[in-house]
Amino acid sequence: MKDQNRKKKTTVGDVIFRIVFLAALVVFCYCAFRLVTIFLAYKAGNDEYSALNEQYVDDSFEFGSGSGGQSDGNGSGGDSAGGETGEETEGETETELATDAQGNQYVRKLPTMKNPIDFESLDAVNSDIIGWIRIGALDISYPVAQSEDNDYYLHRTFEKKDNFAGCIFVDFHNSSQFTDPNTIVYGHNMKDGSMFGKLKQFYEEGVYESDPYFWIYTPTKIYRYHIFSCSQVGAVSETYQLTFADDQDFLDYISDAFASSVVDSQEVEVKAGDKIVTLSTCTGDDSTRFVVQGVMDQEYIAVD
Repeated sequence: MKDQNRKKKTTVGDVIFRIVFLAALVVFCYCAFRLVTIFLAYKAGNDEYSALNEQYVDDSFEFGSGSGGQSDGNGSGGDSAGGETGEETEGETETELATDAQGNQYVRKLPTMKNPIDFESLDAVNSDIIGWIRIGALDISYPVAQSEDNDYYLHRTFEKKDNFAGCIFVDFHNSSQFTDPNTIVYGHNMKDGSMFGKLKQFYEEGVYESDPYFWIYTPTKIYRYHIFSCSQVGAVSETYQLTFADDQDFLDYISDAFASSVVDSQEVEVKAGDKIVTLSTCTGDDSTRFVVQGVMDQEYIAVD
């Protein structure tokens, strides 16, 4: 009877088991907490950008193929507005004072297009707003900001809330008017496909062909870019140079971009003096980036 009532002696194995169990429980709780935190962060970022689209983008504006107008030859108007519908004010043009490569000023005519973005209201939300980007093939639509460095918007949303989704932003060395030879636009490669997480879909067959353009809207101008290269590049490489020594230096750069592209874009023409935009996102490998590059082939004056 005494033996039956005697408490079982705790062994070393029992102690080790309890320690391992408690450690596993702590790890499980921590991982669960992290997963919930990540989920909530993703949701908060997506909710913010969805609300911005709903509030500040004209809800009658749709992706799709559409016909554009032509300028008088002194501007950058083309024969197709590919990728956007019903936005060009057909037949209407406005003049502006421009400067050529030699520094000479001249007057040129540009077609006009209704601006679907409410920049005045967006400026009240965040005065760092400089544009809005839309990529039809990927259903990407985000505000574009620019700060005094390239760190500020890495983990802050457009509304300046702490969030690892960050904000789409232009390199602080670039002009805010998208007038440099090469303007760099950064965005995170989010696992849920938000921000620039969908850029890698250009690897997939048929995606590029469905709509090989992206658009950038500013308070005064609207630009269409014809995608000529989608490629994986070094995180530190010549891809990120903003200016070029001369026309041949630029053309050599473009030739390299065509050669490394994963899409067939040989029909796209890029000439000396053209303006390009490079969309850049991470790949999961700190040493590489995935970039989508487009040449500006349509320029409109934005009107209300």
